Amino acid sequence: MSSDSEKSVTEVKSTTETKPTTKPVVKKPEEKPVELPTFEKNISEKIVEKFGDKVEVAFVKEDRVRINVSKENIHDVAEFIRDGLNYDHVESVSGVDYPQDKEIEVVYHIGSYTEPSLARQVLVLATRAQREENPIPGNDATKLPTLRDIFYSVEFHEREIFEMLGVYFNGHPDNRRLLLPEDWADLPPLRKDFAIKGR
Repeated sequence: MSSDSEKSVTEVKSTTETKPTTKPVVKKPEEKPVELPTFEKNISEKIVEKFGDKVEVAFVKEDRVRINVSKENIHDVAEFIRDGLNYDHVESVSGVDYPQDKEIEVVYHIGSYTEPSLARQVLVLATRAQREENPIPGNDATKLPTLRDIFYSVEFHEREIFEMLGVYFNGHPDNRRLLLPEDWADLPPLRKDFAIKGR
């Protein structure tokens, strides 16, 4: 009897093993090319037409265009944005610390009060400065050219970036601390390696 039950078990095993398993083929939907907003695309194309490979268009989307540029070219690109595209002020300036890249990125958000077609537009202009491991703000290589002579509104923003991230702006008329005490001797507080004392 045991041989019959063993026989039936082996028959079942052999029949299940011989059946090929086929997975259903799932068709992926065709990827349609992303259609960029026309107005914003025209803005980015004008900048690329003027500066070629000196600029990189990071993104183009509704009401937003981001342009990455080297620190050597940021002044010329900003001047063209003001004079050629009619953007007239910087709304904000922010900074990002990238210790793994040994760089600090400074990002200008540029808008226009005077050109109605640009009322909702924000042009993001970004550049990077070398990041020092042991910063001495103003006396190390973490420097960028100021845009204060192009956009007056960056005056306090650049001062804040100077004290919070240690980026010194060459040509800025007032590179003094804005929020921290003048005798601040620690790392700039928005760098990722800054540690609050006692924690």
